[in-house]
Amino acid sequence: MASASTRQMGLSETAAAIVAGTTTSVAATSTALDRIEASGSTLNAFRIVRRDQALAEAAEADRRIAAGQRLPLLGVPIAIKDDTDLAGTPTAFGCSGTFPPKTEDAESVRRLRAAGAIIVGKTNTCEIGQWPFTDAAAFGYTRNPWNAAHTPGGSSGGSAAAVAAGMVPAALGSDGAGSVRIPSSWTNLVGIKPQRGRISTWPLAESFGGLTVNGPLARTVADAALLLDVAAGPHPGDLHTPAPIAAQEAVGHDPGKLKIALSLRIPFTATPTRLDPEVAARVHGVAAALRRLGHEVTVADLHYGLLVGASFLPRSMVGIRRELAKRPGAQVDSRTRFNAGVGLALTGPALFAARAVEPLLHKRIGRFFDDYDIVLAPTTATPPPPVDAMDGLGVSATDALITGACPYTWPWNVLGWPSVNVPAGFTDEGLPVGAQLMGPAASEELLIAVAAQLESDLRWDRHRPQPWWER
Repeated sequence: MASASTRQMGLSETAAAIVAGTTTSVAATSTALDRIEASGSTLNAFRIVRRDQALAEAAEADRRIAAGQRLPLLGVPIAIKDDTDLAGTPTAFGCSGTFPPKTEDAESVRRLRAAGAIIVGKTNTCEIGQWPFTDAAAFGYTRNPWNAAHTPGGSSGGSAAAVAAGMVPAALGSDGAGSVRIPSSWTNLVGIKPQRGRISTWPLAESFGGLTVNGPLARTVADAALLLDVAAGPHPGDLHTPAPIAAQEAVGHDPGKLKIALSLRIPFTATPTRLDPEVAARVHGVAAALRRLGHEVTVADLHYGLLVGASFLPRSMVGIRRELAKRPGAQVDSRTRFNAGVGLALTGPALFAARAVEPLLHKRIGRFFDDYDIVLAPTTATPPPPVDAMDGLGVSATDALITGACPYTWPWNVLGWPSVNVPAGFTDEGLPVGAQLMGPAASEELLIAVAAQLESDLRWDRHRPQPWWER
């Protein structure tokens, strides 16, 4: 565990310290950049580091603060994922090749900049965000700060590694099948998958047929809620524009006594899956904490049905095809090429049918919430696998590996509803695992309130890995 003197401050703590003058944006940004550089050869969290630009922006932030300007994240260093457009940098999305720099920021980045944030760089992700691992020929392995022999998860694994290791106080990721929640689970972080459209995906009106949303990763619920509030909001071109929420106000709000369903049932998969006993035990530990907090927790399995998977596959594969087509000349894994080919075959009637069944799924699965307020489930079925577990596998073996490890998160992407990963503890080997709180449409405030209650009881924020820059 890290000593208090060497720990990176949280998001709100950093913002407050800069305003109070106990640190400066230049100092905070320099520290982040130095830690990124020191751990780059081991954890390998970043694809792009903006040292000169970030330091110049930090100096300007200090001038603005001295002049009396105040913004939520003015001068605070954060990271974004390399599927998100940042003007002046390419968006490689995990692929090898030479790609032109973007000329405009994504809407989420525009909002972060408008709040004063300093973008120190773009974090690694697997090719087109397909897998719950973060490695590719383009950059090698991104490793877990808790144990470098294991993956931090994916596809927002670079963001998770950067936050968990203390390089930055928070980061944005994206989640199309669990890609915020899975790496948060495997690195002891809070990860929020918000309601579809809560954080704009522009310049895409929607991403991966509505499966993929942007979301924050942080050590605490309060910091994740702060980043969510700052990044949230629509672009005029967005297809999905949910009514605004106040995520930060939900932190510390008493949600009252809730009826919570503990569901360990694995959604239908085409390959064998099994919940690891240690993960099950840690999720039961979260259920016990919820009972201590006064909630009624009942074992009640959520039955997803086959249509959820039928809706997921065309949208995900067509999304891979479309993203790869935006990068002509990209050099990618044969499994990526195969999936893009499947996407071509599923474009048309299959994709139309996948979208057409979504209202039926909302209605059928929504009935579960007539009896329960939220659902507690595992985030993953296993602890984080070895960092090289995908090496040398064919398409079928890869699918079996990723499905066996991560069968729980993807249905909520089909539904477009919010879900929050909360740290659930550690295995006997010292590897983090998590649990997810799942709600119906636009239930982020309720989920955040419950997550904050759990944090006050479980105090996962006190557990951090040994700083890599000291090793």
